[in-house]
Amino acid sequence: MSVAAGHSQLPFARPNVLDLAPLYEVLRREAPVTPVTTPAGDPAWLVTRFEEVGDLLGDARLGRSHPEPERASRISTAAVSEGPSGNYATEQADHARMRRLLTPAFAARRMRTLTDHIQHLVDGYLDQLAVEHTSTPDGVVDLHAGLAFPLPVAVICRLLGVPASDDAYFSALSQRMADLAIGDDARRAREEFHAYMAGLAESKRGRPGEDVISDLVRAQSADPGYDYDEMIRHCVGLLFAGHETTVNRIGLGVLFLLTRPGPWDALTGDPDGRVNATVEEIMRLGAPGDLGLLRYAHTDVEIADVTIRRGDAVILSVNSANRDPSVYSDAETFRPDRPERTHLGFGRGAHFCIGASLARTELRVVFATLAGRLPGLRLAKELDEFEARTTLTGGVTELPVTW
Repeated sequence: MSVAAGHSQLPFARPNVLDLAPLYEVLRREAPVTPVTTPAGDPAWLVTRFEEVGDLLGDARLGRSHPEPERASRISTAAVSEGPSGNYATEQADHARMRRLLTPAFAARRMRTLTDHIQHLVDGYLDQLAVEHTSTPDGVVDLHAGLAFPLPVAVICRLLGVPASDDAYFSALSQRMADLAIGDDARRAREEFHAYMAGLAESKRGRPGEDVISDLVRAQSADPGYDYDEMIRHCVGLLFAGHETTVNRIGLGVLFLLTRPGPWDALTGDPDGRVNATVEEIMRLGAPGDLGLLRYAHTDVEIADVTIRRGDAVILSVNSANRDPSVYSDAETFRPDRPERTHLGFGRGAHFCIGASLARTELRVVFATLAGRLPGLRLAKELDEFEARTTLTGGVTELPVTW
């Protein structure tokens, strides 16, 4: 099978929510850096092999900003990561400042102090689902609505300082911003989200708390180089990124485990001992979105016999890279006991996910608790019946289970 001439149109059709399009395997082998057309109709380079994706994730010649933003290719019609962001002239300095400000808030030590709170939330959600389980005629409950979705929202809101009373409002805005199917309403949601965050930041300025948004407000007040609009963008980005991918990884992790009895049986037999490896395999193989990480070339880049020109859009397919058979044995198989421990699920280099410790903490508590409390957990419908969310980060719309 050869790669067809011309530009392929993203996204590629997937057989189900767990498996990728077969075309990725062909591209990794024959054209690991290939021209494509984005869902927004613009040209881009798609990178699919582990070696090149890993190299470009850490390459300072690529960035999120663009030398001529008005001419930049767009990746989608959503209002999150759909095009360039940040200031081209100052991107690296701005990013370094953001990492310096946020690293203490997301340090592993602080995440360990959150573990008890996360455990309390998970137990409460499962208690409520147990009540629903006994009160419904068929015993079927939605693990997405009852656990996978509300948990990461509640955790990131607490960490950043969003009032608990605003959780539902915030999560609705976040979903609309990332929706690929609602057109201009996604942009209206982004504007509303920015206005909400600006109001919240101003309230913290007068009465700061022990939370991340208060930290950013204090930093912006003390540093004239830290632009106010940039601070608001950071707040919005943290609230969005801090829960969306974790929501989806919980759902996809449950599907992987409950459609493969061997790993689930192993986890229920030793939840605490097996959970770390299980979470890392979910991060490797779970592929919530159908696109990838968007970058722009800040100078010409030669890679895999291809010249990427300054200003070109580059889509780094972490999903495909994490299934590269030159790196992983039985690459498409869900194997928590596999010998290969590295993956690109949290990125690499300067842009390595600052919330990786938070995501790992939440996932470990969720899956150890599910395995310990509900060893008889099973899906209430077939894998092919699950629908993917129409958001940029994908995932499933519902997760009906019983036990």
